[in-house]
Amino acid sequence: MKNALMLSGLFAALTSLPAKAQDALEIVGKPADGKMGFQPAATELARDLQSLDHMLNVIITAICVLVVGLILWVIVRFNRRSNPTPASFTHNTPVEIAWTVVPIIILVFIGAFSLPVLFKQQEIPEADITIKVTGYQWYWGYEYVDAGFAFDSYMIGQPATGGNYVLTPEVEAQLVEAGYSRDEFLLATDTAVVVPVGKTIVMNVTGADVIHSWAMPAFGVKQDAVPGRLAQLWFKAEREGIYFGQCSELCGKDHAFMPITVKVVSQEAYDKWLEGAIEEYADAGQPKIFQVASN
Repeated sequence: MKNALMLSGLFAALTSLPAKAQDALEIVGKPADGKMGFQPAATELARDLQSLDHMLNVIITAICVLVVGLILWVIVRFNRRSNPTPASFTHNTPVEIAWTVVPIIILVFIGAFSLPVLFKQQEIPEADITIKVTGYQWYWGYEYVDAGFAFDSYMIGQPATGGNYVLTPEVEAQLVEAGYSRDEFLLATDTAVVVPVGKTIVMNVTGADVIHSWAMPAFGVKQDAVPGRLAQLWFKAEREGIYFGQCSELCGKDHAFMPITVKVVSQEAYDKWLEGAIEEYADAGQPKIFQVASN
């Protein structure tokens, strides 16, 4: 039965063109060659995480400079030549109190900023749109729970899309046809998750075989997909565009070839895409992949 479902899902993916969301979207969230730092934050969660990271870097740098400075001062001030007769005391109460209290204060300070960010991630708000995400070896399945349809999402260049993990002219043609360029190879998928800008998206995440992880850096979200368990994440994208993520949990030999593509579009474009997606992927509210399998 499982093999029948997989084969029917593959057949549906290969015999239908993915529903288009909106042409000429800007690619916002993707890795950049030769650059450091985060992708542009597209959600409040991502801004909070990046701000927290910057603050921690300042604290860490200050501590490192202080410790290195103290070490250098001790080397210069208390070497054998500068201090031939070392002191004989073994304790210094004020210093011992300081190196105990100061780290506690630093940790409490960090906790005061990090815990609210954690709580904001974990406290799932009421959803405008609910999507169930299932990780497979090695692709993603998405079900728009409220709309009653589902589809699978494969990397362009996977065998399921007629490729062999190599950027051939045929694969490049598929990328161009889908609105991408050769630079998006290994990032772009044949079918993207489409969501409207400014809406709260809640994703129910699980795995079908091994542990996967749904991660979208520009949104500041990452959630393990564990078989037999249902976890949740949420985001509210503030900027239209195309965003790329990856499975971020080692899940087998083709782990590197199961990317994530999310298109954030206007409400009007989303409504238009949703109408076409329901017609393409669902029959009377029943996901097409299951409809095919039951025939």
